[in-house]
Amino acid sequence: MPAPGAKPITDEEGPLFHLLRQVDLAPEASQRDIASAIGVSLGRLNAQLRAAAEAGFIKVSERVGPDRRQRFAYTLTSRGAAEKARLTDRFLARKFLEYQALHAELTGTGSPYVPSTNRTSLMQNYLAPIPELFVSYDSAQKLKVEAAELTSHDLTPRQICDLELLMNGGFYPLKGFLSEADYDGVVDDMRLADGTLWPMPITLDVKEDFADKIEIGQDIALRDQEGVILATMTVTDKWEPNKAKEAEKVFGADDDAHPAVNYLHNTAGKIYLGGPVTGIQQPVHYDFRARRDTPNELRAYFRKLGWRKVVAFQTRNPLHRAHQELTFRAARESQANLLIHPVVGMTKPGDVDHFTRVRCYEAVLDKYPASTTTMSLLPLAMRMAGPREAVWHGLIRKNYGVTHFIVGRDHAGPGKNSAGEDFYGPYDAQELFKQHEEEMGIEMVPFKHMVYVEERAQYEPNDEILDKDKVTILNISGTELRRRLQEGLEIPEWFSFPEVVSELRRTKPPRSKQGFTVFFTGFSGSGKSTIANALMTKLMEMGGRPVTLLDGDIVRKNLSSELGFSKEHRDLNIRRIGYVASEITKNGGIAICAPIAPYATTRRAVREDIEQFGAFIEVHVATTIEECERRDRKGLYKLAREGKIKEFTGISDPYDVPANPELRVETEGTDVDNCAHQVILKLESMGLIAGH
Repeated sequence: MPAPGAKPITDEEGPLFHLLRQVDLAPEASQRDIASAIGVSLGRLNAQLRAAAEAGFIKVSERVGPDRRQRFAYTLTSRGAAEKARLTDRFLARKFLEYQALHAELTGTGSPYVPSTNRTSLMQNYLAPIPELFVSYDSAQKLKVEAAELTSHDLTPRQICDLELLMNGGFYPLKGFLSEADYDGVVDDMRLADGTLWPMPITLDVKEDFADKIEIGQDIALRDQEGVILATMTVTDKWEPNKAKEAEKVFGADDDAHPAVNYLHNTAGKIYLGGPVTGIQQPVHYDFRARRDTPNELRAYFRKLGWRKVVAFQTRNPLHRAHQELTFRAARESQANLLIHPVVGMTKPGDVDHFTRVRCYEAVLDKYPASTTTMSLLPLAMRMAGPREAVWHGLIRKNYGVTHFIVGRDHAGPGKNSAGEDFYGPYDAQELFKQHEEEMGIEMVPFKHMVYVEERAQYEPNDEILDKDKVTILNISGTELRRRLQEGLEIPEWFSFPEVVSELRRTKPPRSKQGFTVFFTGFSGSGKSTIANALMTKLMEMGGRPVTLLDGDIVRKNLSSELGFSKEHRDLNIRRIGYVASEITKNGGIAICAPIAPYATTRRAVREDIEQFGAFIEVHVATTIEECERRDRKGLYKLAREGKIKEFTGISDPYDVPANPELRVETEGTDVDNCAHQVILKLESMGLIAGH
């Protein structure tokens, strides 16, 4: 299946394509074997090999061995693999045109088949595997050795998700991370430079110091967080994007309350690299391996079972009874089989972890008919981009062989913006998907708001209930469900399955039994450490959970002794504190942190890390700079005023006052015990500790 808009391969390109393909398939073959396989003379082959080597497509090396007839070995380079992938599309385009011409000649009529650039029918979905970016196993082993000498980039978790879907065809027709021209087209018009529909920028963001070392045309190795080489990339583009524009165009607002916009501004690297990718191996997953399928593996499964219609259900939340009824209805109305296709990459901060979610899915999978339902996991890093994300999800599912896709109400919405309003309208995603449905070649099944009708003991679409004034309509929102879980309250069987509730309670016990973090922030000398110590003592007196104090001075001595006081080093120090606190919280303990933590973006990042596992309570110790200076026993403020201490918070370095902390305490005229008691009362009101 060629890429949309692929030009047919020319007679001049054909020999190079066959050569690269053969070297990839049989890198150990002799010249004679290669010549025989591609149907050329030895003399012609030598000329082709020299030209390919000069172009950087293959590497020629001496072969060690007694047989002097096999003196040389030929290895496909990363650049050669990228060229082979490009030529493969063009080769397939030519073959489709030849087929059409042959059909017309044999029948004496024009071909009934549409041109390959518009082919969106069963031929794409079922009769042809989707192109991948991996080289053959033998070529991969040689490419690993070559790649070990290249400059390496250690991928972030989000980039690993993106790379996996690039390599296995989930992001087809992309051949790598977007070039600047493709990026501009996607941001402005949801289209690649060649006009192909693609709504989401897939970019390789890197830090400035790394980008400075990279030249255009250079090959780099892409490694996972363990240092394993997953792929190589030929850098064709390097640029500094307008991130504010990207936020406005892609996510609808340049608002840090949106998790993807926050990532864009505060986590992602400043520079983007673009270029084709050559896949060496897939990322290794040790969890739920039997549930992880590539697009081609799912396509083969559907072909084997004869599934010609498949409706996919996108989910990042556990399945409840309303979801079950919805999926049943969607499959029935579409006359299709059902693919439950949950996302197990990065989702919205604060979501239930994917391990728990998958266990919930598996617990209720037997409630679906086994002959018409299957489940597979999607390693996607969601952006929560609402309408654009819905179109993106549809294109991805089409690559997985799906014909119908359920688009939810406020599909992939991130929640509220900084003004407290929803980022997207409830049906914006469905409307945008509908606009592009025909071009995408996948049908939308709109998500219906399902509610429980008590008198009929069944779920029904809310807008189809004609006797609302005569029946009792029940519903539990996501917020209400979380509240009931946190407080250990009953969750009725009409809402969810006992098996799902049991799994959720294992992972999310009542708040009074969860770990949490109390994070004090304020000027030096504000009283943070003193209040933190008092709070630790009070919590230890209560008992029930281990309590750990991560005071700024203690952490500096034991975890960050090599760090200075630059912004970069301060950020790193706070991130270390946040990491330790997240581990304590995850394991059911109480972490009390008392650094200065002057920067709002860093505090937010720590909050997101910790809220994956438990509550985060930010306490702003709002002592004025004048009072802190008056209390200054160490003479630090005096030295800062004299310029002898650089980058001192409140004097020569800014302090971002928390806008919405869980608690703000005043220490002027208030004793320490009272301040600590205010924190205790706050923890009680949040259900984190039992009231007296």
